[in-house]
Amino acid sequence: MVRLKHKLTQPPLPPARGVRAATFHLLLDTAMAMIKQDGHIPSVAEVAARAKVSRATTYRYFPTRSALVTAVVDSSLGPVRSFASSEADGRARVHELFVRTFPRFKEFEPEMRAAAQLSLEQWALERAGLLEEEPYRRGHRIAILEHALAPLASTLPTAIRDRLHRALSVVYGIEPYMILKDIWGLPDREVERIALWMADALVDAAQREAAAAARPKLRAKRAPAGAVAARRIA
Repeated sequence: MVRLKHKLTQPPLPPARGVRAATFHLLLDTAMAMIKQDGHIPSVAEVAARAKVSRATTYRYFPTRSALVTAVVDSSLGPVRSFASSEADGRARVHELFVRTFPRFKEFEPEMRAAAQLSLEQWALERAGLLEEEPYRRGHRIAILEHALAPLASTLPTAIRDRLHRALSVVYGIEPYMILKDIWGLPDREVERIALWMADALVDAAQREAAAAARPKLRAKRAPAGAVAARRIA
């Protein structure tokens, strides 16, 4: 199993009911509307002003932009993060994951781009020693892909499975949209097709590599003991 070097940022827990719950959702909905309109993560103070809620109250719910964007992404991608499949074939389950969840990425593209933007901004500030807020740590795709790859655990060696896991994490998420739309100018549907093609190709490559690595071991097991000894002497 692939492990991350950092702890993922968790979304703030919304109040269960009452005025506090209504205020929480008002602030969250306001932030999401601002992101769709402006294309970036607003400051907590900007959300407070737009929602006509005091700054002190807003900061109690969302003390940092990291907390705010985590709540936004969690609200946007809840069904993606709860992806569950009973498909027993590993390649088919990975294929299913991409087919079922990429339309959600398209629907919430502004929110996902804003989250990536915040992550890059904070990375630069952290390197410069200027980051003054809790950093936003991404990585929920790791657990999602782990579930999709589970049927392959018995057929792929650990090293190959881990490499496949990491490779799929590059093409699963908002990054294909950023590259294929911004640089290549492709439409959403073509982005989805290419991402799916890459996912299938990566799984196929891993399975071929595993099969090739298993052949010498299989031949050695089938060879008579005398033949193996003769080859060693020669």
